[in-house]
Amino acid sequence: MHIPDGYLSPSTCATLYAAACASWYAALKRIKRSIGGRTIPLISVFAAFCFVVMMFNIPLPGGTTGHAVGVAVAAIVLGPWASVLALSITITIQALFFGDGGITTLGANCFNMAVVGSFVAYGVYRLIAARSDVSSQRRTIAAAIAGYVAINASALLASVEFGIQPLLFHDSTGTPLYAPYPLRVAIPAMMIGHLTFAGLAEAVLSAGMIAYLQHANVGLLRQSQSASASTSTSRLWWVIAVLMLLTPLGILAAGTAWGEWTARDLANSHASPVIEAASKSQLPPGSVPAGIERLSTIWTAPFPAYAPTFIKLPSDIRCRPCLVSACVRCCRWQAPPFFASAGSRTREPYQLHRENAQPLRASDGESARI
Repeated sequence: MHIPDGYLSPSTCATLYAAACASWYAALKRIKRSIGGRTIPLISVFAAFCFVVMMFNIPLPGGTTGHAVGVAVAAIVLGPWASVLALSITITIQALFFGDGGITTLGANCFNMAVVGSFVAYGVYRLIAARSDVSSQRRTIAAAIAGYVAINASALLASVEFGIQPLLFHDSTGTPLYAPYPLRVAIPAMMIGHLTFAGLAEAVLSAGMIAYLQHANVGLLRQSQSASASTSTSRLWWVIAVLMLLTPLGILAAGTAWGEWTARDLANSHASPVIEAASKSQLPPGSVPAGIERLSTIWTAPFPAYAPTFIKLPSDIRCRPCLVSACVRCCRWQAPPFFASAGSRTREPYQLHRENAQPLRASDGESARI
């Protein structure tokens, strides 16, 4: 759901930036009025929590991947307004430092996941939990449903934003200028994976975290302003630390998220079968859309694809922020130089089972840098 640069038109980006900015302004005003001793530390904790959660990718139908967001847990504990800020901080860091999502599309990504996701999750949770006791199992079930509905609401918005681009923005010949796939392709391609695996992952994560807090720190669920920031967040930091140690598991899911292909991916004939399979048998465009080619290089992240700058990887391998797993991947794969996507978090090389899908050679303009 991290839309890269070039997939949305400037007018679409401006509209969604305006919506996101209005939400940020309202959130800051709300937080300023109701700020407590634990509010700022908790925002930072949940920004870190959501960042780590998004590192775990899940294989989805069609050879793509997806991930949980953690938005329901943030909205339940912090409330929707503080959750908007926590998720927005996470998404901004991902875009600026790691190239995960675009700069021009930052407003869209924050609006989809942070704003809509937070309010949908919080609304569904409050509706189902009602006046039940804070330690009741009903709250756990409410959290699971809230997470499931929220991530799918965010995915649906992203798919609509993708799908309206070729309808509204094309040249005189009808060639799309930005995202190339229409609504009839974008919505099923995005939603099938999120309605199944990614949505279930978000539900399990949300229910698990709320059940954990019910036993470990029920005060957070009561949103007690008198709770000490240090005692309220200490166990959460341990949870984040454990998740960080498990991030190498995120490399096990081969593939890239749907709609996060770079201009180079779209121009690569060897990647076309993979894109076609992920897009409901719809062939990728014959040429790279002009908007994607023009805007995809508008920002170069200092740590693209979460790889430290001192690790010289093959240009088509993107690693998680784990030096050990990065080294393992460099040794395991023999310079497989096709199908990269600068905005995606998993970068296992695709093994296309087609006779004509051979890796590019160094003579094709690719050089393995290790």
